[in-house]
Amino acid sequence: MSTDYQQAREALGQRLRELRLQAPAGRLTGTQLAERLGWPHSKVYKLEGGRQTATADDLRAWAEGVGRPEAFAELDARLKGFESHIRSWRRQLAAGHRPVQDSWNLEVGRATAICAWEESVIPGMLQTADFARAIFLRYADLFGSTRDTDEAVRARVRRQEWLYEAGHRFHALVWEAALHALVCPPSVLAAQLDRLAGTIGMDTVELGIIPLTASLKVPTANGFWVLDERLVITEDWHAEIWLDDADSVATYLRVWSTLSESTVYGADAQNVIHRARRALAPR
Repeated sequence: MSTDYQQAREALGQRLRELRLQAPAGRLTGTQLAERLGWPHSKVYKLEGGRQTATADDLRAWAEGVGRPEAFAELDARLKGFESHIRSWRRQLAAGHRPVQDSWNLEVGRATAICAWEESVIPGMLQTADFARAIFLRYADLFGSTRDTDEAVRARVRRQEWLYEAGHRFHALVWEAALHALVCPPSVLAAQLDRLAGTIGMDTVELGIIPLTASLKVPTANGFWVLDERLVITEDWHAEIWLDDADSVATYLRVWSTLSESTVYGADAQNVIHRARRALAPR
């Protein structure tokens, strides 16, 4: 769990404790509040200690339980503030993959310039429908999520219309390892590599490849996207993380710029892609 997220959870817990100790009708012990709410007393102390994430219902019950129902709005705003940055896959994928793609489409639609780094997969903006379908199926199996695969694929492909609108610029960096990863049938990957090579030369796309043999100034680490220098979207196995504070955005742009120093473009990038394409021939 991220430090920022945990700190926010602990701060919320401290505020809950303050409300309990300063209840209008008199200070409440944790046990008294738990009995009033019908909770195990351990839940009160876990929430106050930042060891459990409260739900909106928990916060409403707490505010009413301590005699401060008007405090719910403040508590709920705190919760939404830090939850909006850490979007767990469990919650996001409860309704399938399509809603996640729709959220991305809204943000991409607002952007005019995007810097993306992908170390293990072809960027979604450049994926073929068959490649995207294979990726969604892999994740549906992993997370046991709703299989709305075709709807999710259509939403992702629809996002690519952004590339054909004047004034847009997609700066994509991809590690060569992603060109060899068989997360789909070889024939699908071959078509995907052909599609990738075809984007080089588009006036809205600047595609760079970091060869496996390139000297790296920083480890490749996780993929991320920076939209208009205002929003970073990255992900880990447990969650997708949205960051909009200036310091975080600046950090990710610095990482992107550092990675770009190991990148090849144009004909050199074409050669790396064609090398990966030829490696599929014997399969």
